[in-house]
Amino acid sequence: MSSRRPRFKPRFNVVREFASRYVVRPFKWFSPRTRYAIGFLLLVITTTLLLINTRSRVSIEPYKPGDVVVRTVIAPADIEGVDLTETEKLREAARQSVLPVFKFDPTAGEQAAAEFRAAWEDLQKQVDPRNPSASDFKWNGKGSPEAARVIIARRFNSDDLARITALLRSTGDGYVYDERDVEQIKGEVSLVNAQSPNVQSSVRLPPDNMRSLSVVLQDFHSRLSRLPGWSQEQIAALASATVPLVRPNLVYDAIATDNRREEAARKVQPAIISLKRNQVVVREGDTVNEHTLSQLSAIRAYGRTARRASHIIGLFFIVAALYWIAWKFTEHRGTVKNLSLSPRRAFSLIGSAIVVETLLMRVGFLLSDSIASKNVRPPLDDPTIWDFAIPFASAALLVALLLDTQLAIVTGLITALFVSLISPESIPMTLYAMVSSAAAVYGIRRYRERQSVTLGGLIVGAVSALMAVALLAFAQQPLKLNTILLAVGCGLLGGLLTAVFTAGELPVYESGFGILTDVKLLELSNADLPVLGQLALRAPGTNQHSHAVGQLAEEACRAVGANPLLARIGALYHDIGKLAAPHMFVENQQGDNPHDRLRPTNSARIIISHVTYGQKLAKELGLPKRIADFIPQHHGTRTLHFFLRKAQAQAADNEEVDEKEFRYPGPKPQFKEAAIMMLADSCEAAARSLARPDPDSIRSIVNKIVDAVISDGQLDECDITLREITAIRESITTSLVAIYHARIDYPGFNPPQMTGPLPPLPQAEIDAEERGVSYSRTAEIPINRGGEVEDEAIERKAVKR
Repeated sequence: MSSRRPRFKPRFNVVREFASRYVVRPFKWFSPRTRYAIGFLLLVITTTLLLINTRSRVSIEPYKPGDVVVRTVIAPADIEGVDLTETEKLREAARQSVLPVFKFDPTAGEQAAAEFRAAWEDLQKQVDPRNPSASDFKWNGKGSPEAARVIIARRFNSDDLARITALLRSTGDGYVYDERDVEQIKGEVSLVNAQSPNVQSSVRLPPDNMRSLSVVLQDFHSRLSRLPGWSQEQIAALASATVPLVRPNLVYDAIATDNRREEAARKVQPAIISLKRNQVVVREGDTVNEHTLSQLSAIRAYGRTARRASHIIGLFFIVAALYWIAWKFTEHRGTVKNLSLSPRRAFSLIGSAIVVETLLMRVGFLLSDSIASKNVRPPLDDPTIWDFAIPFASAALLVALLLDTQLAIVTGLITALFVSLISPESIPMTLYAMVSSAAAVYGIRRYRERQSVTLGGLIVGAVSALMAVALLAFAQQPLKLNTILLAVGCGLLGGLLTAVFTAGELPVYESGFGILTDVKLLELSNADLPVLGQLALRAPGTNQHSHAVGQLAEEACRAVGANPLLARIGALYHDIGKLAAPHMFVENQQGDNPHDRLRPTNSARIIISHVTYGQKLAKELGLPKRIADFIPQHHGTRTLHFFLRKAQAQAADNEEVDEKEFRYPGPKPQFKEAAIMMLADSCEAAARSLARPDPDSIRSIVNKIVDAVISDGQLDECDITLREITAIRESITTSLVAIYHARIDYPGFNPPQMTGPLPPLPQAEIDAEERGVSYSRTAEIPINRGGEVEDEAIERKAVKR
């Protein structure tokens, strides 16, 4: 089989690449603490800007003309404002006073005559006077070539040309307008000379010499039909070439008219409303009119603008306090539970999710107000009911799926508090947001499949619909059928939008924060992925070994509370580096061992290189960091002792053998699943090489490998206890016994324990028709002092059956 290394198309992570280049890189000049402080400040400022309340702090109901005032309104201070309604009336009057602008072209008739004359003369140049009928010609004027044939047939009669041009010239006499502009010609208009734009005049219409284009065309047809010596067919052909030249010389200029009218409107001084402090603007029971609406608008505008600086400063400190609480809780939660992210990265995720949620809420409230304002019939005109469709639980659901339920609850509470700052109905909508977020957090389980988001959205929708009806009843609104149906529909829509926005944000946050969810892990287990397909095709023994190791590691993780899915998927990729030279590893060999013909140093270099090449391949494939970490960590920093001994035996008397050339680069396992992978990898390789893997033999090699790994210090950097190691040892033994249960058991066989120095290198036999090697006794298995199985170091010969 070819040893050429396979190439895979790199899969670039766009989100993380963008974040690294434009977000992270500018902050690398600062220390981590300073970067975090800057990020916290930016988070608070962004949220504050989104929460700045543009509504009036003076509580006034949204009235329309004809409504009855429900409570007396008193001016809170001396207020001067613009009466928008009256100002708009004055501006509209100014617009209507501007005369419509028409462009007048007095040369329109002359241009038509000149254009026909040019086509006539051009045709005359093309025709041979000696044989006019045989000449090839091209008619460059309007109409069909029939007109040219008629002119040629009449031998370019100069009298005809004079009469026709005179008729065309007469079509420009007076004012000729298009019927489409007749609505603008109802009185005095402003004329602008098209030839001299600076020359303007004002004309009262319609004058006696104004004609519509249709009348001019009718008169032109009548006079054209009376040309002497022309037949009806010839006149029809001539009409096709001359009628298109007749056009109006008076054209309405809409752009110029609108510009003049807007300029006049801008010159209008606004109408001023003046209110005194404690002045009664409108009393309860009064009917609202246009003037009252203008006064109420002035009071609302005052509420939006007064003391704006103090409002922003206070809001800034409130937001900072809430985010500080979230940070301290995240930091505490990180010490209690092993989160998938560091506390700072977890808080960054929570903060960004809240910012996105705040933006959604701001847009949602604006849309609900807009929809309600465009409807006049209840309950469609109530913005509070439309507010139930806002996806308040999106941030909480996102954090619950990616991090932790308790952090998600904190996210939901902060979101609900932010609702109270921007919602017109602060208390009811805050309760609604709290209940929706709680339903999103506790209504779903572990994120194992994409439909978990849909399920969470359905739960949120159902709870939100019930909560919406409850809030309507609490507000003592009339519970009519159409009101209830609208509230329920908006609650269900809110749940649907929660699922939609969460599903859209999940891939972004997974990639941006490097979170390895169960769904992402399951996607990586797809056997149709190129690297797994190549592994099964080019290294079938390694592929079978990877699946077996994944099964052992998965069961061991369940025994100690680690992540079994992470261990199983990590096992699929832990040996992908062997694709560089699959035939150099014993599980893929059939026949002789190629290492028998290599120097030990070269053999060690080839075997160790499967780690470095695997890391390079993982980077090209864009594998998540947690999965890529299995590649170097499942070997740790162990030494290939059997190859080292062979090299020392073959070395000259004064030649020194560098042990570093026979040691894996590491690092040692840094997390529990990697440690389990190291143990499962060696135990599976050893058990597979047993000719008769009975329970006693399996237990013996498992104990030997586990003890060797511990003695070599490979688990020193991993957060794993002796109790967990014991549970892992028992789980791997049980799983291996179950896998090889069909083997014949030999009662009473007690394999000897290996103590003291390494035994002499054994001789192994390999079946030419099967992959791998087998040993009849556990003592023959080449397990080195680090617990590594070095089948490749054993010299053996092929045996044919």
